[in-house]
Amino acid sequence: MNTAIARTEIVPGYTISRVLKGGWHLAGGHGPIQPQRAIEDMKAFVDVGITTFDCADIYSGVEELIGQFLRTYRHEFSSGDLAPVQIHTKYVPDYNLLGSLSKRDTESVIDRSLRRLGREQLDLVQFHWWDFNIPGYVEAGLHLAALQKAGKIKHLGLTNFDGAHLTEMIEAGIPVVSNQIQYSILDQRAERYLQTIQQQHGIAFLAYGSIAGGFLTDRYLDMPDPTGPLENRSLTKYRLIIEEFGDWAFFQATLKVLRSIADKYEVGIAEVAAQWVLQRPLVAGVIIGARNRHHLDKLKSLTRFSLQQSDLEIIQRQIDRAEGPSGPVYGLERDKNGRHGRIMKYNLNRK
Repeated sequence: MNTAIARTEIVPGYTISRVLKGGWHLAGGHGPIQPQRAIEDMKAFVDVGITTFDCADIYSGVEELIGQFLRTYRHEFSSGDLAPVQIHTKYVPDYNLLGSLSKRDTESVIDRSLRRLGREQLDLVQFHWWDFNIPGYVEAGLHLAALQKAGKIKHLGLTNFDGAHLTEMIEAGIPVVSNQIQYSILDQRAERYLQTIQQQHGIAFLAYGSIAGGFLTDRYLDMPDPTGPLENRSLTKYRLIIEEFGDWAFFQATLKVLRSIADKYEVGIAEVAAQWVLQRPLVAGVIIGARNRHHLDKLKSLTRFSLQQSDLEIIQRQIDRAEGPSGPVYGLERDKNGRHGRIMKYNLNRK
């Protein structure tokens, strides 16, 4: 059986691995990073077909680390011993600059990403805007489109855009090919409020949070509700999503449902959770923040099973009992004074 990670074409001529290696965990706050080990791990991911990396301008040190990986193995890339990689980065202007953002500001950040990565063109730039009550996001999108025409960017995507504001970008003529959003068994806001619009325009979902920072794993099955500070920022974020989904007892019941399905395929809860997202309409890939190569065997198991209709129906019955989350994509997180928004860091680009 072929165990290579599946690929998909999100626009003609541009393919990505359906499992993307996430980079947030390399930015600090998730434990110490050993740069050389991280670079060697990147090669191991490419070796099994996970060739698409997700990072961001605001992930401290991550673009530089990926750039070092590309330089370290440049001979292997040029000889064909390593498959070409696709680097998806983000443009996340600081909150404090949103009202006064200029084209020069945007181009400066894009040029910095090019330097960090050691590339002449960025494969995909995903644009995030903190507060839609502050005007300027369409203009910033047009600045990115101009940089695309100038050859600095190959493809343009969005991050955390809801349906209304995605529509504004499309109507402005910005060639959006993807929208990176939070999407999991715990959170289907994208499915309810974005799917129809994206289907009409052929825009792919790139999903993060599919295993809820590690909560949708066997590690938390039959565990008591964690108290006190959680060990990293991901867990802090996704514990709040669990509270929107239901109480801890309902979450445990959901893990048990997933475990019963996982038993059938001899995989883990995380693999069932990720596969569920991969089988949703318009999902091109899931972004998994695997810290190192020790996760590769589990990720490769995604190639050897698919959830049957009966499995999907069982999961859906559990989802139908959930309390939330509700509202537009990233709506809870966009409220700067709410409990989801208060944990965000809004001004990281100038650091």
